[in-house]
Amino acid sequence: MKLLQNVINHKINHITNDELLKYAKQYNISLTSQQATSIVQSVKGKNINIFDDTKRSRLVKDLAKVIGPKKAKEINQLFLQLIR
Repeated sequence: MKLLQNVINHKINHITNDELLKYAKQYNISLTSQQATSIVQSVKGKNINIFDDTKRSRLVKDLAKVIGPKKAKEINQLFLQLIR
């Protein structure tokens, strides 16, 4: 299980704009290219662990400031789908 968590966290921490837009489309989350760029910049190099509720919550709050609370909530739902 730990290996799978590491793979998912690595993918999130190194995601590109195009990959994020592809996943957003796959999970029916509408994102603009600018929003994707903002999200990628927010997670890049921060070694975020989305399996840690506190760290994920902090990330979602930071994203809410950048892309708005509604989109941040949708991104959190995507994270929750990935960790289940």
